[in-house]
Amino acid sequence: METLKVLALCGSLRQESLNRKLMQQAIALAPRELTIEEGKIGALPLYSQDIQQMGFPEPVELLHRQLMASDALLLISPEYNYSIPGVLKNAIDWLSRYSPHGFNNKPVALMGASPGRMGTCRCQYHLRQVMVFLNAWVLNRPEVMLSEAHLAFDEQDALRENRLQELVASQLAALRQMIHD
Repeated sequence: METLKVLALCGSLRQESLNRKLMQQAIALAPRELTIEEGKIGALPLYSQDIQQMGFPEPVELLHRQLMASDALLLISPEYNYSIPGVLKNAIDWLSRYSPHGFNNKPVALMGASPGRMGTCRCQYHLRQVMVFLNAWVLNRPEVMLSEAHLAFDEQDALRENRLQELVASQLAALRQMIHD
C-alpha cells in the first residue's frame, strides 16, 4: 500500500494553541496510508514583491518544496477577526507566487479549533475562497470546526471525546479517498 504525503500548515504559532493540539491529534489519528508532515510558517518574512524579486527566502523555498512533494494539504487554523490569521495567509501568499505553484489540483482538508461557539467556520469559508482562486480542491465533508475547544482536550492534549476523535479520523479518511479519486 502506497504512503501518501500530507503537508499540514497550522495557522497558530503558539506552542500550546488549541489548533496545534488539533494538528497533533490529526497526525496521531491519520490512517496508516497518510504521513502528515508539518510545514513551518513562523520564519517566513511578510510577503513583499521586492523580496521576491531578490529571490525566494530559504524558509519559503523549503515550504514550497514540501508543498510540491505532497499529495494533499491539511490547513488547521484558528479564526482571527472573522477570517484567516495573517501568518497563514502570508504563507499561502508566498506559496502562490511560484509558477507552477503547489496548490493547483491539490486536495485540501480544513480543520479549526476555537474556544468560541462558531468553531472557525468563517475562517474556513475564507480559506475555501482562497483555495478556489488557487484551483485547489477543498474537501466538503466531514467538516471539523471544533467549538468550545478549550474543553475538548485532556491533560495529555488528546481529544477527550470519542466522537471528536472519530470526526478527525473520518475527515482524514475522506481526504485519503479524495487523493485516490
